[in-house]
Amino acid sequence: MQNLIDALQAGGTILYPTDTIWGIGCDATNVNAINKIFEIKKREKYKSMIIVVESVKRLQDLVEVPEMAWEIMDLSEKPVTLIYDNPTGLPKEILAEDGSIGIRLVKDVYLKKLIGKLNKPLVSTSANFSGEKSPLKFTDISPEIINSVDAVAEENHDKISEYSGSSVIRIWNDGRVKVLRE
Repeated sequence: MQNLIDALQAGGTILYPTDTIWGIGCDATNVNAINKIFEIKKREKYKSMIIVVESVKRLQDLVEVPEMAWEIMDLSEKPVTLIYDNPTGLPKEILAEDGSIGIRLVKDVYLKKLIGKLNKPLVSTSANFSGEKSPLKFTDISPEIINSVDAVAEENHDKISEYSGSSVIRIWNDGRVKVLRE
């Protein structure tokens, strides 16, 4: 894991197993690293990316969490990414056009440790080229992507993901909720 932390702290990008699929990540506060991920994925800059956090405190440092969000996180059986309004402390390059951000509070022990050591939110976007199938296991990842990142996790290469992605739910501060992906 230290190779990942070193790369992240140096402004680099990583390939790592998430609580869903394999992801490409970087320090979510580093604009240069965020832009590098857009290049690696051949992704249009207007398409936002999500971030993952390891603690309630970090989540609350970034966004105002509506009561409904806590209920959704408590009740969800699979990983859930919630899209929040008006985040603070994040660069505009990572936000959606409407200024919102998708954040997943992770339960996975490996991810909690990785994010905690970085001590910043982590970008989490699927380790594939934009528009292609998400990688459920390490061998699904294109060699071109593997060679494009600055560090690759040594853990979980043989694990097959139970989920092809997280649920995505848009939540507004006024209490409205919309499921975007189950």
